[in-house]
Amino acid sequence: MNDNKISIKAPAKINLSLDVLGKREDGYHEVKMIMTTVDLSDRVELTLLEENRITIESTGGFVPLDQRNLAYQAALLLKKTFGIKKGVGIHIAKNIPVAAGLAGGSSDAAAALKGLNEIWKLGLSLDELAVLGAKIGSDVSFCVYGGTAIASGRGEHIQHIKAPPPCWVLLAKPPIGVSTAEVYRRLDTKTIDHPDIEAMVHAIETNDYEGVCGQLGNVLETVTLPIYPEVKQIKDQMHRLGADGVLMSGSGPTVFGLFQHESRVNRVYNGLRGFCHEVYAVRLLGEGQEDFKY
Repeated sequence: MNDNKISIKAPAKINLSLDVLGKREDGYHEVKMIMTTVDLSDRVELTLLEENRITIESTGGFVPLDQRNLAYQAALLLKKTFGIKKGVGIHIAKNIPVAAGLAGGSSDAAAALKGLNEIWKLGLSLDELAVLGAKIGSDVSFCVYGGTAIASGRGEHIQHIKAPPPCWVLLAKPPIGVSTAEVYRRLDTKTIDHPDIEAMVHAIETNDYEGVCGQLGNVLETVTLPIYPEVKQIKDQMHRLGADGVLMSGSGPTVFGLFQHESRVNRVYNGLRGFCHEVYAVRLLGEGQEDFKY
């Protein structure tokens, strides 16, 4: 890194548990979920510009290159909050699928916050960056920290917990996009079966891999799976092929499977590639990123 440029890792997340407790007065939903980072990352490169503007480029298709982009919003928020008169060029090398339930956009925003804090010499703590991140999107606060955490409120209240037992994660995303807002709009919180968040926390804290697999739960599956049969097909296929535990991440459409043994990962990977192009075999990161720079 030189003083004018920095490159930041922006890892994806999966939800081990996702519960929705009800609708809030502010229009958001009250959630409680356990999120953990996986070793599939975008790379966000920030370059200082003398002129007072924000530019954004990306290697990925379907990534907005204007103020709709969350990394752009992160830069704009810092500029407005701290009266920054210089600009920044943002380049996002996309590896995380877009609109996939993996918080790719939120992680890019968190990376922009952390990188700009450094090159603009703002001196903000991760806690302060997480508070700012909550103004951009519900998952940004978690992505500022990474690691493993219980997120509550609308996702901005973060309680750090230890990493789950180490394992392989297979991610499979069908070629569809899912509207998070539409999924939440259709969710009936009165009829859903709520996952046991405390049991999942206990399984993680006691390093109980089978317990983690057994407690996987996401109430948003009740909406997404009936609307998008492709998602259910991938979930069923992962189960059939021998994943230890399978769940949809976020509002979908990505489904993940957990595996203790690499040999089984390879077999399931090959079995899924037949009808799903975007399949990734990665490890849990689990721990927070102390060293987030490349």
